[in-house]
Amino acid sequence: MTEVLLAGIVLLGGCVQWLTGMGFALVAVPALVLLLGPADGVVLANCAAGAISVVGLAGGWRRVRPAAMVPLCAAAACTVPAGAWLTRQLPRPVLLVVMGGLVTVAVLLVMRGARVPALRGGRGAVTAGALGGFMNAAAGVGGPPVSLYALNAGWTVREFVPNAQFYGVAVNVFSIAANGTPRLSGPQWAVAGGAMTAGALIGHVIAGRIPEDRARHLVLLLSLAGGATAVTKGLWGVWAG
Repeated sequence: MTEVLLAGIVLLGGCVQWLTGMGFALVAVPALVLLLGPADGVVLANCAAGAISVVGLAGGWRRVRPAAMVPLCAAAACTVPAGAWLTRQLPRPVLLVVMGGLVTVAVLLVMRGARVPALRGGRGAVTAGALGGFMNAAAGVGGPPVSLYALNAGWTVREFVPNAQFYGVAVNVFSIAANGTPRLSGPQWAVAGGAMTAGALIGHVIAGRIPEDRARHLVLLLSLAGGATAVTKGLWGVWAG
């Protein structure tokens, strides 16, 4: 049953990543954390999201903006160790609350299209990168700060996607280096790899058939539901403990 659930979660995450440029972690992390535990759930999300970003970047690397990506990635490298340290210090129920809360808050901010003066210009790139690095290592969700930065910078979707993929490669490499790799069995690795591949193929096929705003709205709703579920389970664990 674990392998079946793992396949479904990774398949869905891989599909939405191809539809929107990012979204694997937002959709998959709350479910992976509930299924595998906070540590393995986060690092598996780091591995999968990083791999998908590598493939996605192959066709759009020429549109990457080095002037924005260098400070974003450098700031992320500085804060990833703090996020990794946090995951090792907190009890599992508290981690669930923290991770679910980060996902929920991030999704609500993105849904509102928050305009934040601190996320503009070079200083905004550093701020977004630092927040994304910490959140990615701690909860597997480093994309929302970069999404908000892009929104405040006035990027189009065409500009955002390759830069988001580039950032996804960098921040997930940093996070895997800090957190290590997930402790999965051979069959679980095979299932995750196969589901990720299938999800990417499905996402690629249907990407042109689903309006972008509708796909993005669905991803955010799924992410919000997953974050709320993780918070609820964590609070129950804290209360029961």
